[in-house]
Amino acid sequence: MNLTSVSEMPTGCRVLLRMDLDVPMDNGSVLDNYRLKKSLLTIKLLLEKECKIVIIGHRGRPEGKETSLSLRPVYAELMSLLEGNGHDVVKSVFVDKIDDREKIATVTESNNIVFMENLRFWPGEKENSDEFLGAVKEVCQYFVNDAFGVAHRHDASIMLGKKMSTFFGLAFVEEAEKLEEIREKPERPMVIILGGAKKDKLDYLPKLSELADKVLLGGKLISMIKEEDLRNEKTVVGMLTETGLDINEKSVGEFEKELSGAKTVIWVGALGKFEVEEGAESTRQIANFLAQREVFWVMAGGDSVASIRGLGVEDKVDLMASGGGVVLEYLTKGKLAAWE
Repeated sequence: MNLTSVSEMPTGCRVLLRMDLDVPMDNGSVLDNYRLKKSLLTIKLLLEKECKIVIIGHRGRPEGKETSLSLRPVYAELMSLLEGNGHDVVKSVFVDKIDDREKIATVTESNNIVFMENLRFWPGEKENSDEFLGAVKEVCQYFVNDAFGVAHRHDASIMLGKKMSTFFGLAFVEEAEKLEEIREKPERPMVIILGGAKKDKLDYLPKLSELADKVLLGGKLISMIKEEDLRNEKTVVGMLTETGLDINEKSVGEFEKELSGAKTVIWVGALGKFEVEEGAESTRQIANFLAQREVFWVMAGGDSVASIRGLGVEDKVDLMASGGGVVLEYLTKGKLAAWE
């Protein structure tokens, strides 16, 4: 892996910045802005280099243009973070049409930051269309990818790395280098915790079992696992409570036993439905257990990170990875679409 950092970018240029903007929201308010905070250092560096920045990204899985998934409130949150981070007022504008060449060119000249609407409002993003991002490509000299959480996707905005002179954001480089070290030379024993409700995580189980010393399985995945996977001696499958919202106390004890000697822990997905009290206890217990141990601890994915918010253990986590899927993809395959 040889990623050219944004710190090596020349000054005074126009930059197309891909960020991870898929943040949880409720009634138009951002509930957790950690993905935005991860890119603040890159944005600050670009502003110090007197660059013009056009920001692109997505949120959710809209079917066409859905007002509830607009990036307008995410834009407001990001600007609030920037101006509250010791920066002078940054001239910025929100643009809601990705193909409005004249407007994009005009506002890029007169603003420090141009923030584009949700790319997934148009089919060209998921279809990886060559023409889709033509209007923003025309006004920018360089592409900066600081969206590690979606670096495994073959979307048009990620594939810009193959079509433009490309640099990688500070957060992107940090995550990639730490995960490379874990993949190539992990400190053992290494334990991987898989939870949540996304069935596709189980597709990675055979390779993860080769990589890890133990794989602990919780969340809804317990009810989705195939019988042949249960025969793998490296996989420890939890048992659900009667409500089905969490793993039971016996399973928590078994997980703690497997984690007691671990030197590296990668946790992808909560062990229960953490949003409700009946499903939060096992995640809380395991997080507090790990916080008391000498272990390199990775929390991967938005829900995983959200599940330990407020527990007072975040400073014990060595890497808050942007996405669970991208971590599993890189660990099992050793490459990602963003740079392969």
